[in-house]
Amino acid sequence: MRRTPLRAVMAGPALALALVLTPPAGAAASAAPADAASASSPAPGGGETAAAATRIMPLGDSITGSPGCWRSVLWNRLQDTGYTSVDFVGTLGPQGCGQPYDGENEGHGGALVTRVADGNQLPGWLSATRPDIVMMHFGTNDVWSNIAPDRILAAYTELVRQMRESNPGMKVLIAQIIPMNPSSCPECAQRVRDLNDRIPQWASGISSPESPVVAVDQWTGFDTGADTYDGVHPSSSGDNKIASRWYPALTELLTPDGSGS
Repeated sequence: MRRTPLRAVMAGPALALALVLTPPAGAAASAAPADAASASSPAPGGGETAAAATRIMPLGDSITGSPGCWRSVLWNRLQDTGYTSVDFVGTLGPQGCGQPYDGENEGHGGALVTRVADGNQLPGWLSATRPDIVMMHFGTNDVWSNIAPDRILAAYTELVRQMRESNPGMKVLIAQIIPMNPSSCPECAQRVRDLNDRIPQWASGISSPESPVVAVDQWTGFDTGADTYDGVHPSSSGDNKIASRWYPALTELLTPDGSGS
């Protein structure tokens, strides 16, 4: 989800989502220039080469992109705490978040995880970016569209299969997605709970020693009133909370210089 209008990827409910979640006028425009100079990914610090860096793909919808400023918070925290040999990757570039950061990502506004899986879209993104780790927060638009948890989890399974086909040692962090409580979808709050309740068991069942899949709780403690600006998209406090949940899970997979463990 995002602060610029979502791109609808299907008719009906998903299109309604794109229309409902348009932010206040001027919101995106005011943010964009702040880090325009950092539009390309900064080089890893300390003389590291890009080839040595652990390649991390943030994957999802506009909560991950558009602009998905939790990525800027997370990247800077990694740099500040010694995890300097990391390279955020994706076919999409950064958007304004008010500070320099490595902004490449795979956060597609309006995307449904079921559509990405059914349309075989992920293999091309993987081939272009070759990640070692995927951080996935995906399913908000599917929940909005009243797609059943079973179908969403089947899409997750297909994406993990494709990730492992790209890289047998792929490490995957899968979010229990943040709460959602927009005025136009009173049922969405419970639908998010229904999906999130299933994710840890799904992750445990598909995980392997070579290619771990780890559920990351992005739901608990996240307040749609305080931490979003529209009941769905994270505000600044929401970005900080999302980054704080990714950080320990991600650093478990990294050595102190940021390379893969």
